[in-house]
Amino acid sequence: MKYLLFFCFLTLLVSCNDGDLQIETIDFDSITNVQACDSPVSTASTIFFKINDKEALILELQSGILKNEVSVSTISSAVPDQSKVTYRIFSDKVTSNYFCDAVPTTTPLVIEEIKAENGEVLITTTMVDDGTTITYEHNIQLSGLTFTTSANQRITDLQINDFGVVITQ
Repeated sequence: MKYLLFFCFLTLLVSCNDGDLQIETIDFDSITNVQACDSPVSTASTIFFKINDKEALILELQSGILKNEVSVSTISSAVPDQSKVTYRIFSDKVTSNYFCDAVPTTTPLVIEEIKAENGEVLITTTMVDDGTTITYEHNIQLSGLTFTTSANQRITDLQINDFGVVITQ
């Protein structure tokens, strides 16, 4: 009986989670608000982000990819060679101030930062004329992103996911 109890205790001790962070999926599809530090957003803007409580998905577009002209076909930018996508997990709720303040904030802390190793950024641009102002809507999608965590866990997303719409004038 003592051996059985010892074996059960040992099994319980070994099977406990060591607290490592495990990321199953990276899902920002339900977050529709794309944010940028530039206001208003211009074609020179390159950093965009989406915040989901303690997580952020950061997109750094290659310079000059946003243009105030209707795209005839989808514009593609390779990740990580031309554009960069980064996923961060923070110690606490994060706000746009974290990304936009002139003096960087010290909190919340970045617990995990994962850079996409592969994929594409796809952009389709349309013009909207409301009679007084002409704006351009840049529909940004992410395709085939592959992330690898610090624990060598691969997270691959082979679907095209809407990053969101960015409007420029």
